[in-house]
Amino acid sequence: MFKLKWSYIPPLLIYASAGISGITSVVGIFFLKDYLNLSASLIASIAFWAGIPWALKMPVGFLIDKYWNQKHFFVYFGAFLITLSLLIMYFLLINTEFMIGIYKAETWFIISAIISPVGYVLQDVVADAMTVEAVDPDFKKESFKKITSNNLNKSEHTIVQLYGRFAIIFGSLIVGLINLYLFKDINLSDNLNLLYSRVYLIGMIIPILSISGVILSKLKKNRDLKTPSFKLEKLDYQIFIGSCFFVIFTLILGSLNFRLSKEIILLSSLILIAIIIRLLIKTMSKLQQRTIIGTAIIIFTFRSMPSPGAGLNWFEIDILGFDQSFFALLSTISAAITLLGMLIFKNFMVNSSIAKLFAILTVLSAILYLPSILMYYNFHNYTSSITGGIVDARFIAILNTAAESPLSQVAMIPLLAWIAKNAPSKYKATFFAVFASFTNLALSAKELLTSYLNKVFIIKREVVDKEIGKVIEKANYSDLDNLLISILIITMFVPLATILIVQKSKVKSLD
Repeated sequence: MFKLKWSYIPPLLIYASAGISGITSVVGIFFLKDYLNLSASLIASIAFWAGIPWALKMPVGFLIDKYWNQKHFFVYFGAFLITLSLLIMYFLLINTEFMIGIYKAETWFIISAIISPVGYVLQDVVADAMTVEAVDPDFKKESFKKITSNNLNKSEHTIVQLYGRFAIIFGSLIVGLINLYLFKDINLSDNLNLLYSRVYLIGMIIPILSISGVILSKLKKNRDLKTPSFKLEKLDYQIFIGSCFFVIFTLILGSLNFRLSKEIILLSSLILIAIIIRLLIKTMSKLQQRTIIGTAIIIFTFRSMPSPGAGLNWFEIDILGFDQSFFALLSTISAAITLLGMLIFKNFMVNSSIAKLFAILTVLSAILYLPSILMYYNFHNYTSSITGGIVDARFIAILNTAAESPLSQVAMIPLLAWIAKNAPSKYKATFFAVFASFTNLALSAKELLTSYLNKVFIIKREVVDKEIGKVIEKANYSDLDNLLISILIITMFVPLATILIVQKSKVKSLD
């Protein structure tokens, strides 16, 4: 077991700031439900567009590789965008009339939802490359040989990535406790706007933490000042131009907002990223290239499986009676169990193959939809009646959250460790960024599939005109069971079939 080294601290602070970003998650659920007249499918579409800025990781990663000595400026600008996003939501809540006099509340929300991930992208790319530097401080030196990189200890890279995920989840645990405190004993007579706005003010610690990470890095050593920027070669131009073309192409198509624009962006993005990956790995052996392709297909499929969307949260609020305080409790439990799970499964993550790991996670992910399906059919009323009210809806939700929490992080850590270990030393930030963009496109595909399913199985929550107290739209959860059952089937069989096909093919994943 590796000790926590000083060199790990700067990137961990940036990761912790990303974890603390979840402080607005509980407020976001209720703000969407009570203040904005957006459908479940439209919310999923917004999430799709919010995922697209992560494509910026590719050109940004290249620029950070090129201008490694100035990496702190990327974090500063990212912190500025995150601050701007938080301030938009703060003033929308505290000075609503003024803000909606300029744009509609829905428009402000969408602006905030889009610029925020751009800020996190800039910070995340720097943090990723800094984790490699933490293990090997000379990876940016021209004298650093590729063979050295290949011989780096896999376990230390895994441990550093474990610490990185640990920092993110620890940040989530802290904000869960904050939300739990803020929303305790909440009632409808409280000034919710004021309470929600305080959450966004507390969120200002996010940019402060990330900035402190790069400042600490600069104070610790001046080695970076002696690190030369690499000279551009033909391959460098190809990677950078391809990355920029991808971003420009995405922005243009996104702004046109024509029919099937999301589908065209997703498909073209996958093609462009595949080309860039090909450029980055063409110096590797054929076996390594095939392994990368097979591993990428497995990971993309697993991460692109659809979710229920906002409709399940609405059902939990309206029918099961979950309030802000309970959602905060679930968030806290989720973070705490995830931290524990990461420690318990450390050796499993180090030693398991990608195919085996994702096959197990696929089965678990599908099974964990069962509690929500059973509660739709009032199973919680039965369990409550035979246990004296102990095993009620909230008890089941807590158990389900505890079981589900570690899955996503257990899936990510081995992948990140593999990238850190195998990326060419000259292109560490770029390699991280390209593969992160690829996996984040999977999340955009997830939101797109979620949007499709929410158009087939329409879920509606009650919409009330607050000025006249009139119900504009009645709640309708009659299709929620069909939605959840469909997702369970898709989540179970599509990734398993993909893993089976890949492992029987020439691109079999050996990692």
